[in-house]
Amino acid sequence: MVSIDVPAFYREWATRSGEVINAAAGEGSATLADTRLAYRKFFQDSFPAPDGVTFDAVDADGVAAEWATPADAVTGRHLIYLHGGAYLVGDPQGYRGLVGTIAQRLRARVLVPDYRLAPEAVFPAAVEDAVTAYRWLLAQGARPEHVVVAGDSAGGAMAISALVAARDQGLPLPAASIALSPWANLEHTGATMRTLDGIDPSVNRAGLRRAADLVLGNTPPNSPLASPVFADTRGLPPVLIQIGGHEVMLSDAIRLAAKLAEDAVPVRLDIAPRMGHVWHLLTGHLPAADKAIANAITFAQDHLPAP
Repeated sequence: MVSIDVPAFYREWATRSGEVINAAAGEGSATLADTRLAYRKFFQDSFPAPDGVTFDAVDADGVAAEWATPADAVTGRHLIYLHGGAYLVGDPQGYRGLVGTIAQRLRARVLVPDYRLAPEAVFPAAVEDAVTAYRWLLAQGARPEHVVVAGDSAGGAMAISALVAARDQGLPLPAASIALSPWANLEHTGATMRTLDGIDPSVNRAGLRRAADLVLGNTPPNSPLASPVFADTRGLPPVLIQIGGHEVMLSDAIRLAAKLAEDAVPVRLDIAPRMGHVWHLLTGHLPAADKAIANAITFAQDHLPAP
């Protein structure tokens, strides 16, 4: 296992993310393609894929995607994982470490859509691709009650918004949803956007606002699919939200949990004291990350049929 200096990781992650935002905005000398490749390599070097999991490319009805399959996968058990990256960066290859770990521990095949990114494809392209991948999975014979949807950051928001869109399109909904450090409000009005700005080790309000401007196109930031804190979430399956106590997104994650509860969606909110954005990536290096992943796996197992 790669040894990770946690504060150094977060500093480097912040730097890499800033380079992507600059390139997406047409600023600086680096190309967007190069900064995305550097971001992927940083994730691959930091979080190598675990042994015992195979990764295979697949076309999910026009959406490029990747299967992660553990050796002892439970037949028919699936998870869709929506990666983070502010809708600007990230891909299945960079997420093989975290996704492979989840696949092994849940004993599930994991489908990771390589959804379209901004600024080439602005909102709601990412949500559309997530729904298309889910519809494709069902068309392959997956039973919705055997499927969990999960994601982190932008993908954590889509773990809610994609299900809202799927519901509105008449698709049967999965067994549960897991939102890790969700970027749930692109208006960035939560109190911790100010009180924890500068404390969150890798994310800040100014960077999020720049990213949102690049991502939204003509979509208003309070659009329900862009910011699920404003969505009608009635009828969604049980949801687990995990958020770090040092995240600028903390207040908006709490608001999302409250909205789900108001809409009679079974919801559980886990707040990890002093943790930064998507600390789950550091499983194997940070006890709080190990605990969060274990809790997420247990939540999924509790809502899936027994093997």
